[in-house]
Amino acid sequence: MIYRIVLILSLYRLSLCQEGRIEKIQKCETRCSKGLQCKSKLHHYFAQCRSQPTSLRAIVTFQNVSLSTVMKCEGRQNCSLHLQAHTALQLSEHIHGFSICILTAGMIFNQCRLVTFPKSTMQTWEGLQVEVQDDFSRVWPSQDVHVTLKTYPSYCGVTWSSTYHVPECSSNDLRSNIPECITGRLAYTVDSKRKKLEVSVSDMLENKDYQLRLCQKGQFTCRDTGENTMIKKDDVSKNATLHYSTPLPCLCIEGWSAMSDAPRVQVCPFKDRLEELWSGITYDPMEATLSWEPVCPVAAVISLCQKRGDNGCEDLEGSLQILNREKITFSGVDPHAQLCMKFTTDSGSWIQCPFADGNFQAWDLSVEQREGQQQLVVTSRVKSPLSLYVCVTTGTSNCSPVHSFHVHVEKSVSLNLTVNLCQPNTCLQVKRLHVKYGTTILHCHPECLVQDDARGHATSMAESHMALQGYWELTLVVISAAALISVVTMAASLRHILTVYWRIRKGQDGVCLSKQHTEPPHTAGHVSLGLQYHEIPVPDTPQFKNMWTLWNDA
Repeated sequence: MIYRIVLILSLYRLSLCQEGRIEKIQKCETRCSKGLQCKSKLHHYFAQCRSQPTSLRAIVTFQNVSLSTVMKCEGRQNCSLHLQAHTALQLSEHIHGFSICILTAGMIFNQCRLVTFPKSTMQTWEGLQVEVQDDFSRVWPSQDVHVTLKTYPSYCGVTWSSTYHVPECSSNDLRSNIPECITGRLAYTVDSKRKKLEVSVSDMLENKDYQLRLCQKGQFTCRDTGENTMIKKDDVSKNATLHYSTPLPCLCIEGWSAMSDAPRVQVCPFKDRLEELWSGITYDPMEATLSWEPVCPVAAVISLCQKRGDNGCEDLEGSLQILNREKITFSGVDPHAQLCMKFTTDSGSWIQCPFADGNFQAWDLSVEQREGQQQLVVTSRVKSPLSLYVCVTTGTSNCSPVHSFHVHVEKSVSLNLTVNLCQPNTCLQVKRLHVKYGTTILHCHPECLVQDDARGHATSMAESHMALQGYWELTLVVISAAALISVVTMAASLRHILTVYWRIRKGQDGVCLSKQHTEPPHTAGHVSLGLQYHEIPVPDTPQFKNMWTLWNDA
């Protein structure tokens, strides 16, 4: 019969636990088996334990011990929690009762209650097992309670102990009935145009004002943003308006009753707006460092990448960093419009290109046509060496080097290209040296355009070359005739010039011109590649006299 009662009570408590409900009691009391009187009181007995009698060694004193939480209410929103201890105890001539002691964090001494049985009934129940249930011990939400059962008198080694966790305020029963758990319920609507939140509060603690604020939720605290308000207890509407500046995922509405140590409730309207986190990238041009610091706690992997048109962003080798709580810093960064920062979370990836608007771009290049010659113009804000490769593309991203050279740029450098970049699949690959993170720029298809005067539109030089191939023979004849005419004309002109020169020479005082050799001038910041310079014969040299003799003989 006793075991059946214990089973029924256990099943009842299990069903309440599964429903998330707490058993309610009308009053705190100590109950024993039917027909057995017992009573309980506070206990402060600290005597040393006695040696265990021989007769106790053969029996198990405490059996079927169970612990649970019950709720005692004195009106709406005014309930308290109590620890309910249940055990089966075998009585004997040596045991007159038992003690229930609890110890929680912050307590110096155990809080004990002593349960005793009248001496008049001990002979009748001696050797029998009795049921005892006590629910006087007061506990609080989320406490870890260490519970110890001892015999009275206390015998060494005849004890039972365990740790019990009191339900937290997340339980619906506690949130509605325990003052320490009543936080109120928050509902809101977002006005994104006016950047404001309309908040309404329900189920708040009666007879207490209610505080509301906006805060940025961190790992341990919620940092105040300065937007606070209070709802008076006699306010019928229970509504308030809060203004925000940026819809961050960690921006939360926090509410609590206006009393000390009141529990708080938080709702975060923008918790899915992760894209708001990836702003605030900074660059230090003096240190060449790229930095980003999260304004909200987030689990993310950060890397640098090079933008490849609409085909995504290719990670730069060795740039991957896992975000903890500190800011992310990349040192030795070459700022370029195609260099970006990639943020990856469980929800996806985001790419931010801080130099896309041209800020801090260290260098740039362009291809120009000057007097029929292709020139590569490289400009730089910093003194930096660049590596240049003329290559032929073999796929979407592969480029096989044909010619390579290095250029040290201070402000601007012009290079006369000896390779025609207008040829199909021919590109120029450029990368800045002496940096840890830099982009490799592939410059293809420069503007090789020829203006069509008749139609007023442009066609490529390559297309013009293909169109003229059918007329090669005619062009060769025209060029040959023009060359012959040019030779005759130049001969007549040269003879006239030399005649005038010798006439003037005879009228001078005999001072001769010496041979001169001058180097072609180099413009500052200008480098010519693949150019050849030729010497012209000067009078009073054997070359010139031989030419004059041959001319007169002709």
